[in-house]
Amino acid sequence: MKYYIKFSLFMIVLLVIWELLVRGLHVDAYTLPAPSAIFHEFFTGFNDYRVHLIPTILLVLAGIIISVVVGVLVAVLLHLVTVLEPFIYPLLIMSQNIPVIVIAPLLVIWFGFGLLPKLLVITLICFFPITVSLLEGFKAADEDLIKYMKISGATKMQLFTKLEWPNAMPYLFNGLRIAGTYSVMGAIISEWLGSDKGLGKYMIISQRAFQVDKVFVAIVWIILFALIIYSVIQLLERKVVKWHRD
Repeated sequence: MKYYIKFSLFMIVLLVIWELLVRGLHVDAYTLPAPSAIFHEFFTGFNDYRVHLIPTILLVLAGIIISVVVGVLVAVLLHLVTVLEPFIYPLLIMSQNIPVIVIAPLLVIWFGFGLLPKLLVITLICFFPITVSLLEGFKAADEDLIKYMKISGATKMQLFTKLEWPNAMPYLFNGLRIAGTYSVMGAIISEWLGSDKGLGKYMIISQRAFQVDKVFVAIVWIILFALIIYSVIQLLERKVVKWHRD
């Protein structure tokens, strides 16, 4: 709780400095609006941008679900079928070195302007931290316990379900926290590809109209979504892996 209080006070100080600098230097609103102008638009302009909130929320949720499924399946496959890891793992690393903003237009060419390329963008961004964290958790299982279970006659699947998978749960949630925050960014990038609704579309429209305060309103919502997702994942972790915290 003390951490959040300190962070809140720090943000308030930053906003006050920002407000004073903008007013004192007479910065134009279309260059850098004051925080007061941004928050005024945030509340008074809700009817203008509320139509863009739900599409982004649904896209983020769908992207997270698909990313979790893909990330977990790939991690489990590489762990159980070890012969595949030297071939697949380098490809996963390579996929993260290709800028999404470069490959995104190709996805549109291949799959059109529908929902599929947007979900692919989010999945490409989010599945990797889940896969890497989960693999690390599998490999971090206690060697002595593994030897004991093998001596006791445990099969490879029993080792996985009784020891390696429970041991990897905290690692999985570490990856989920990263992927959850990345998912909002992925959704915005995917909406830039071509969408009639969403915060990404709202940002482009506002930017072209030099309505910078509205661009910052979209940024505020993006931050709020990321914080909410992070908090929900943290709450789930406390419920699911309570034994680890104890």
